[in-house]
Amino acid sequence: MSDLQQRIEALYRSDLRGAALLIICLWATILFVLFMTWPYIPHDGIKAVVAIAAAAVLIFNTAAILAMVKHYKEDKDFIYGLDIKNADASRNRKS
Repeated sequence: MSDLQQRIEALYRSDLRGAALLIICLWATILFVLFMTWPYIPHDGIKAVVAIAAAAVLIFNTAAILAMVKHYKEDKDFIYGLDIKNADASRNRKS
């Protein structure tokens, strides 16, 4: 594997870890807020709306992050190749 491919893979893996961390934080935050506010919601109808809204936020945001990761995987040579090329050019200008 070439040096460029190794650098691309390293950036991609880093983004994968970041996306996984974002999903975990998203779920933890939404579920924490839902469980902590649940006893203070007075009506069952409002509880249902809040639960559906929380589920919608979790589902759509998780799907968006997973779609982003899929796109990064499909075009990683182009996406990360540009990042590496620009980072190298910037580093060379400063030297």
